[in-house]
Amino acid sequence: MRRSDSLIAQLTARLTSPEVAELVERIPKPVGSFGYDPWGYHADSLGAAISVFKWLYDHYFRVQAIGLEHVPKTGRVLLIANHSGQLPLDGVLIGIALATNPHGPRAPRAMVERFLPTVPWVGNLLNRWGAVLGDPQNCIKMLERDEPVIVFPEGVRGSGKPFAERYRLKRFGSGFVHMAMRTGAPIVPVGVVGCEETMPSFGNLKPVARLLGLPYLPMMVPVPLPARVSLHFGEPIVFADDAKSEREIDERAALVKRSVRDLIDRGLSERTSIF
Repeated sequence: MRRSDSLIAQLTARLTSPEVAELVERIPKPVGSFGYDPWGYHADSLGAAISVFKWLYDHYFRVQAIGLEHVPKTGRVLLIANHSGQLPLDGVLIGIALATNPHGPRAPRAMVERFLPTVPWVGNLLNRWGAVLGDPQNCIKMLERDEPVIVFPEGVRGSGKPFAERYRLKRFGSGFVHMAMRTGAPIVPVGVVGCEETMPSFGNLKPVARLLGLPYLPMMVPVPLPARVSLHFGEPIVFADDAKSEREIDERAALVKRSVRDLIDRGLSERTSIF
């Protein structure tokens, strides 16, 4: 075991509370004899992540999760959400919502941008917690293993947008529709409200970002602000594997995008304060 992995293992063991360890035991997760799956997920590390982020989920961002009953208790499912907030807080909070779902806890896999796994320590931790490089083949293989998978079709177009464009959905890629059709996975749309205000960006330092090999480098507050976050899970959408053209695929992607848009609008209309 590498020294960094050993340190991470020691840290996660100290952070995991008995209550969370019991919760993790209830979460279905196929792993090998050493506790890992093929993508680096480790159950003990997930327990530590839940222990830390559950406090932030409950007390800092005061998350409300509405519609969790729409997430299947077992079997493959794609969770398609809007992306925002510069950092992948939206994916983390959706993950905590599913891991603590009273209707049936699950450990979702989040598709992350290619640059994140290259960041020292961050890449190792993300893999241990269940994040996977956002490659279609990775996603299909996990769906075929009946995993729940979180996908942000806006990609960096959504996460890196400035505060002036908050809650304006960017173009949805259509790859998730192909994956849903191929695997027969239902799509659960998710509208995230509040992450736009956690780390507002007021500019993009593009020359510095290029030097660092990053897709963007936002001018933003140094730490996440304690905005209230609400997660709205919609009813599952199922597409038969019968699309005849890319135009039809794009129409299906647009339908899911409208569903996410409706959930965001509902969350914005129901929210009483940002903080």
